[in-house]
Amino acid sequence: MGILEAIRTPLMELAAQRGLAVLLGAGAAAFVVLAVVLNVLNQLLFRNPNEPPVVFHWFPVIGSTITYGMDPYGFFNKCRAKYGDIFTFILLGKKTTVYLGRQGNDFILNGKLKDVNAEEIYTVLTTPVFGSDVVYDCPNAKLMEQKKFMKVGLTTDAFRSYVPIIQQEVENFIKRSSDFKGQKGTVNIPNSMAEITIYTASHALQGKEVRDKFDSSFADLYHDLDMGFSPINFMLHWAPLPHNRARDHAQRTLAKTYMEIIQTRRAGKEKRGMDIMWQLMDSKYKDGTPVPDKEIAHMMIALLMAGQHSSSSTSSWIMLRLAARPDIMEELYQEQIRVLGPDLRPLTYEDLSKLTMHQNVLKEVLRLHTPIHSIMRAVKSPMPVTGTKYVVPTSHVLLASPGCTSRDEEFFPNAELWDPHRWDAGSGGVVGADVEEEKEDYGYGLISKGASSPYLPFGAGRHRCIGEQFATVQLVTITATMVREFKFRTVDGSKNVPATDYSSLFSRPLAPAVIAWERRERA
Repeated sequence: MGILEAIRTPLMELAAQRGLAVLLGAGAAAFVVLAVVLNVLNQLLFRNPNEPPVVFHWFPVIGSTITYGMDPYGFFNKCRAKYGDIFTFILLGKKTTVYLGRQGNDFILNGKLKDVNAEEIYTVLTTPVFGSDVVYDCPNAKLMEQKKFMKVGLTTDAFRSYVPIIQQEVENFIKRSSDFKGQKGTVNIPNSMAEITIYTASHALQGKEVRDKFDSSFADLYHDLDMGFSPINFMLHWAPLPHNRARDHAQRTLAKTYMEIIQTRRAGKEKRGMDIMWQLMDSKYKDGTPVPDKEIAHMMIALLMAGQHSSSSTSSWIMLRLAARPDIMEELYQEQIRVLGPDLRPLTYEDLSKLTMHQNVLKEVLRLHTPIHSIMRAVKSPMPVTGTKYVVPTSHVLLASPGCTSRDEEFFPNAELWDPHRWDAGSGGVVGADVEEEKEDYGYGLISKGASSPYLPFGAGRHRCIGEQFATVQLVTITATMVREFKFRTVDGSKNVPATDYSSLFSRPLAPAVIAWERRERA
């Protein structure tokens, strides 16, 4: 009996544990089922006629997050066909109201400060990456002053000095890169373009001292900072996750390095240049306070990080599109010979505006591959939607998608076709993108409010990107330099380009994105 009892007792305990596990599992399943049923009933029975329609979803909190995250434009178009230009979906438990089209862009991107707020949405991502007291970690009025300071370094004279710097950086990269050894080969082009864009931007905008740092550990630190923009950080920016610890270490290290460069400059040990760091060192806020070195350092991080994502992605798409269309790439090469002469002399700033086909390639890439697919704002006061019965409450987040408008057949016939010639004068491939825009000064000079155009790759309103002119100078110069050095084609000889990776906040080619290259024979 003692042996039987010794065997029976553990078996009974095991059975009891299994029974408890089964009960817990059943309870969890019942809870999920109940949550789903209540969620569906709530959508069917308790619709608010004064709010935009809610996209049907089975699971609370999750809502349409996964569908939206996998293919934002596909999601928007499907919802637009069912609900119209304005609708609400659940994004990680938050009611997010989308307003598409030109009216939606204007409603959201040109919303008044009392109605919409960008800082509340983005500060959880940007402040740990950029640092304190800049961008979205300061009052909007101060941000407008900071933009004005940086805009002083984006003048025509500055651009003239930047073009030879950018061309030289691209040529130097090609000479030393192991991916471009020999006469022909293949390359995972997004990796190369990421390096090229950060080298060119850091040298032009921040000076040679900063650029020289990128040959060592600086690039790795910027990669760690980049991970701070992971979408999960909208909710877990504070969590001691490995990528957040690396982000914080990188931010401290980079800020310290920038401050050391600033102090060296103030000591008179460096020759004065035209870069933006020098401009900020001489700048004062309206109350007469000089910009603190710590804020200059944080603005330097923001300047490079904010532009790096979009320029890296855009330059990658340019090369991928040219590889899929060698005929267009040859057109660009012949345009340079026609404008610059057969010897292809070094580029100047004045040359860029004459390279109209190069400009068209950039415009068309930005149209189909807009770097940011969603622009969000917190709602600060109830917002009536003109022409409808809807009022967007303060519990919602607003979302605009200018990239959705630039893919609209109404404005761009054969919208899904990549065709740089649609931008040729009189081609009829673009409708209303060159509309005369109302201008407004938000505190850093007159800019186009922009929302009347169906083509807004740099946003609109007070948060319109101040770096759009530099981005054009940088990207056209990079493109022209690559075109005069190489012929590209797809590895399989097709006209296909990779799918788009929407897992980050910035749309980019799905990796790896390999193309074939061959050096041009030049005298």
